Amino acid sequence: MVRVKICCIQSVEEARMALKLGAAAIGLVSHMPSGPGVIDETTIARIAARVPPGVSTFLLTSETEVSAIVAQQHRCRVNTIQLCDRMEMRAYAALRAALPGIALVQVVPVSGDASVREAEEAAPHVEALLLDSGSPDQAIKVLGGTGRTHDWPTSRRIRDACETPVFLAGGLRAENVGQAIRAVRPYAVDVCTGVRTDGALDPAKLAAFFAAVRSA
Repeated sequence: MVRVKICCIQSVEEARMALKLGAAAIGLVSHMPSGPGVIDETTIARIAARVPPGVSTFLLTSETEVSAIVAQQHRCRVNTIQLCDRMEMRAYAALRAALPGIALVQVVPVSGDASVREAEEAAPHVEALLLDSGSPDQAIKVLGGTGRTHDWPTSRRIRDACETPVFLAGGLRAENVGQAIRAVRPYAVDVCTGVRTDGALDPAKLAAFFAAVRSA
């Protein structure tokens, strides 16, 4: 089955709900210039400490300086860093040296041919790519959590061009995730707003999402 990452986790209780249904990863959102799901680093550390081995704990960071990202990981103790903004190529090697054993996942905002080139450049340096619907070039950066889908054919081009595993995000919900999986064939899907009601993780929406992934 395609793996599932539940993002924007707010509490230990939400993490348990996601893991009970089979989430392979959870996303913990630190400070962002915009978007939902932000929690403080103390809460991130508390949730990450309660997640069993074998589950990926993603720290979503908007930082681009290596020293700041390393400091965040040391405070939060996650096993995966989701780099939500664009990084200089030299930063990946510096992060690997400073954070041995910590997985790196680069977000790529899908918006056309440039996205394919961006993904191809980053892919050799990370464990996975996460394809989302952000707009990092706006005055106030939008680095994810939009609740909007993007151009899945372009995502499929990225998936076919890169050997690195692909997480597909952006506007997914129970009603469209099967179509998205068939169109892109990702390693994993990533959902935040599509399984929430009034900001809270919705057990019915969550169960429906997992059922739709299994059916696909």
